[in-house]
Amino acid sequence: MIEVRKLSKWYQVHEREPGFAASLKSLFHRKFRTVKAVDEISFHIPEGEIVAFLGPNGAGKTTTMKVLTGLLHPSHGEVNVGGFVPFQHKKEFKKQISLVMGQKSQLIWDVPAAETFLVNKVIYEIPDDVYEETLGDLVGLLQLEEVIRKPVRQLSLGERMKCELAAALLHRPRIVFLDEPTIGLDVNMQEVMRRFIQDYNRKYKATILLTSHYMADVTALCERVLVIGKGRLLYDGAIAQLIDRYAPNKRIRLQLAGRTEAQAITELTDGMGTLVHYEFPYVDMDVPREQVSELSARLLSTLNVLDLTIEDPSMESVIAQAFEAKTEGGREDA
Repeated sequence: MIEVRKLSKWYQVHEREPGFAASLKSLFHRKFRTVKAVDEISFHIPEGEIVAFLGPNGAGKTTTMKVLTGLLHPSHGEVNVGGFVPFQHKKEFKKQISLVMGQKSQLIWDVPAAETFLVNKVIYEIPDDVYEETLGDLVGLLQLEEVIRKPVRQLSLGERMKCELAAALLHRPRIVFLDEPTIGLDVNMQEVMRRFIQDYNRKYKATILLTSHYMADVTALCERVLVIGKGRLLYDGAIAQLIDRYAPNKRIRLQLAGRTEAQAITELTDGMGTLVHYEFPYVDMDVPREQVSELSARLLSTLNVLDLTIEDPSMESVIAQAFEAKTEGGREDA
């Protein structure tokens, strides 16, 4: 459904020194710097797959999304989305896709969301029976019965975001681009949105490309991730393999009942782990995954332990490790 080959998007950025003289000079002799927002990335996404698109701010995620939806023209490379070239802006292509940006609104502020739904019905030429059926499904899945007739300005952020999703999906797009769909929402509302995205994907077999800074979104929705940094594709593969590659350790956290010297704790690890932090009664250790069980048993049998927990590294730290481990070649396949 989505095919990208050596996609690049470059910008010419004007640069000048501060000061009045530099301002005058720039009127006649302007200096430009080339910024490679996206630099020869390639990937493909089959029908019905939910894929996470991750990276730090400024990595090129939103630029890529805008190229895939036809909002930007690529500087180089080939892009095919649902059998269309996005920047040709064909009517049939626009009926197949939808872009939801968590910080942008398409709803009309002073009227109920239901009015925007009717506007979209006309824009996308949705037949009456299909519109009623789809709207009923979306209202039920998102629990919008008491929401869609209120003026948008009276809605909470969570209610507004649910209406934004409904408006974007009324025409049953085959390909959905979600750019930070849960940003600013509380934990409960984030979970509602995740369940809805899963249900929509299952019912309509939609292909979904998701960007998010909430790693709970990624782990709940996606089995495959694309990691981008400084415009280059760093990783394309399974989340589990990403963690194994860039986070081979787990974190053991101890709460001790009796004071023990840090040296004694280090000696107990016998090279199996690294003491990260110790401030009585709390101990943090990083331990290779395959040695967690053995070391945990040794610590419990030797030390006076009140509590022991074993944690996986956060996805944020895994992405940071992948970014730091970037090679000159850029992309690493699983």
